[in-house]
Amino acid sequence: MINVGLLGCGTVGSGVVELLDKNLGIISRRTGDVIELKRVVDQDLDKCRALGIKESKLSRNFDDILYDDEIDIVVELIGGIEPALTFIMKAMEHGKHVVTANKDLIAEKGKELFDMAQTHKVDFYFEASVAGGIPIIYPLKQSLAGNQIQEVIGILNGTTNYILSKMSEEGRAFADVLREAQELGYAEADPTADIEGLDAGRKIAILASIAFNSRVTVDDVYVEGISKITLNDIKFARELGYVIKLLAVAKQGEDGSIQARVHPAFLPRKHPLAAVNDVYNAVFVRGDAVGEIMHYGQGAGKLPTASSVLGDIIDIGRNILYKANGRISCTCYEDKKILDVSQLRAQFYIRMTVKDQPGVLAGIAGVFGSNNVSLATVLQTTYGGEMAELILITHQVEERDLNDSLVVLRGMPLVGNIDNVIRLEGMDKI
Repeated sequence: MINVGLLGCGTVGSGVVELLDKNLGIISRRTGDVIELKRVVDQDLDKCRALGIKESKLSRNFDDILYDDEIDIVVELIGGIEPALTFIMKAMEHGKHVVTANKDLIAEKGKELFDMAQTHKVDFYFEASVAGGIPIIYPLKQSLAGNQIQEVIGILNGTTNYILSKMSEEGRAFADVLREAQELGYAEADPTADIEGLDAGRKIAILASIAFNSRVTVDDVYVEGISKITLNDIKFARELGYVIKLLAVAKQGEDGSIQARVHPAFLPRKHPLAAVNDVYNAVFVRGDAVGEIMHYGQGAGKLPTASSVLGDIIDIGRNILYKANGRISCTCYEDKKILDVSQLRAQFYIRMTVKDQPGVLAGIAGVFGSNNVSLATVLQTTYGGEMAELILITHQVEERDLNDSLVVLRGMPLVGNIDNVIRLEGMDKI
């Protein structure tokens, strides 16, 4: 029998309990031994009782898991940095294998956790920390291990994807759709982590570290959210053949340097990620051998995330039976340069208001040209007043050159406002 200690009876924890109860026979046969939920720890035991867990298995004290020598696997589903970090470290010190869905912890404390797991020769699995029920960490570590991964691009946050999808499909304003997402439970009361890109930033830090075999922390990721996206931007994107998505992007250059960023992007309609709508997530991977593949599905939720947790439990259970624990160690064995976002090259969409008078466009083009920025597309919309709206698409330029241009433009009397600047991604699909 393989015994499990569960930390947390929240959304994902309740899903794990439900799946274990529903599919125990299948899970045990696929593991090769019986999986038993031996102890459940939570400060709110009423939540656990509501799941039908026997009173004898419940506790508020982590020590009841830690000092139980019969418990083989600890499943941490309480979230946050502390006390989760302390609990996991102590569990490893006591020779227990660990499964977690804690993206914050992996993104910020991954090195310490992997070092501890290696020191004590225990398994540390975290498939559920990125993209919920979508298998992506195991494929990157195992199935695609023979590839040199060139890029990983993901829609990794269901809340922002829902908001942008509704804005595009129904023509509703950002604030209106955000309020609906909160009412439906897709967005938290404080949605900052989602709409400002922080959640996706933690996830792409994890995927970049695995894909490129070099430590990438959340502090290395450039992050920009969707709160500045307007219906005008969505309208112009559609007219120009794009959709707007919040993308998490990790790429490796030919020199081995890494870029990791999260931001809204104009994505060509032909790109596979362009059709990912509503609360769904997807991860697009390009490798030198496999080419282009995409993993698609539910990136959050009780049962999808619990599915990934159970998959990790089963894999560790097999390792225990065949005495093969520790066979998949930390993959961050290199130290590659991480580029600042100002060093990147991209195409850009720029929406600005300018004075509607002769010579304005020439003046603006002159500023861009003097900073090595060339324009591919120029659209102008007039409203019959003193101001006009100008839509520009650049050729591929260095971001710092574009920023230098924008500093000059903001100080020019003929420019009313620079309303938005959005990168273009996936242009090789056109």
